[in-house]
Amino acid sequence: MAFLLSIGPGMFCIGYTIGTGSVTSMSKAGSLYGSQLLWVLSLSCLFSWTLMEAYGRYAVVTGRTAVNSFKTELKFGKPLAIALVVGIVIGQWNSLSGIVGLSSSAFYEITRLMAPSLPEENYWVVLGIAIIILAILYILLIVGKYSFFERILIIFVTIMGVSFIISMFIVLPSPSEIVKGFIPSIPKGSGGNLMVAAFVGTTMAAPTFVVRPLLMKGKGWGKEHLRNQSKDALSSAILMFIISASIMITAMGAMYYQGLSINKVIDMVHTLEPVAGKFAVALFMTGALSAGLSSVLPILMVAPILIADYRNGQFDIKSPFFKKLTAVACLVGLSVPILGVNPIIAQIVTQVANVFVLPLAIGGILYIINQPKIMKEHKAGWLLNTGLIAAFVFSCIISYVGFLALKEFFI
Repeated sequence: MAFLLSIGPGMFCIGYTIGTGSVTSMSKAGSLYGSQLLWVLSLSCLFSWTLMEAYGRYAVVTGRTAVNSFKTELKFGKPLAIALVVGIVIGQWNSLSGIVGLSSSAFYEITRLMAPSLPEENYWVVLGIAIIILAILYILLIVGKYSFFERILIIFVTIMGVSFIISMFIVLPSPSEIVKGFIPSIPKGSGGNLMVAAFVGTTMAAPTFVVRPLLMKGKGWGKEHLRNQSKDALSSAILMFIISASIMITAMGAMYYQGLSINKVIDMVHTLEPVAGKFAVALFMTGALSAGLSSVLPILMVAPILIADYRNGQFDIKSPFFKKLTAVACLVGLSVPILGVNPIIAQIVTQVANVFVLPLAIGGILYIINQPKIMKEHKAGWLLNTGLIAAFVFSCIISYVGFLALKEFFI
């Protein structure tokens, strides 16, 4: 617990990054393609580490936040900062609706494990569960403070990580088959580009980095915490990879070799049960539910936090503005449960939207972290710059892949 508390901002990053969007994308990819996309996950986590290090270093050295700095330090800073905020909020609110739909469905499926007589689908019960989840989390938001949120996320992330890692070992495939996934290749057939873009959209998520300086301020970290910041960035990137990979490998071991795929939430339950029994199913679904809850909490906060950042760079969770915008986010989160849309499809498609704002988030920090008048002796060196440039090129390629994937999906 002491170690987990020492990387508290990293837990927020994991909460943002590994939600039911990750569970859905990793599970579906593992069931369809085995370990083939492990190389995409590896690159995404590597670049995530680079970006968390860059944003975190900027925050502890200058004491400033990202969006406010973009507004004041970049040429055409105001429109670029507004575009960054709007892009992140739209992407995150889109994801929120799918996450809430998946989390409420996952909760219902866990209930069905204990009461098999319940019907396979129940619109009103799932909607009621979604309303209860959002109501509880909204109450926690308006009465809590940063350290409280941090501890809640540590609980969710720990349950999630332990659940998925144990599930992986229950159905562990051959290590040689897993290693093949680190050889770069794109899945053939329709849907391959969509899965690649969704992978990056859910793992290399812009709010993970842009909100990081605000979390540093909430933690009270300054220049004397440079080493802590670096440890936090590396630890959270490693945990992101381990948890995400364990989800993909679990789906690979339980479904890929049987030719099974995930199209509905219920498939995540019944495809595991014949292989590993009800205990493993309950364990996996508990991890999925924890992933959802760990993502919903920070996503509800993202709009008021980023708008406050744009205005004055302050992290204020007690203002009426914060409470009103988080309430609006809760209503947005109910859209998938209300419409009764398949949350699996909705989640994968909405995750792709997150990749389009990545080049702006990377390009902005690449510029300001190299300014001597701002960073002085702490400006980026050749190693960090190489990582940031590679991440920028990667994000541009993935944005193009995401555009093609959405075009293919809707047309």
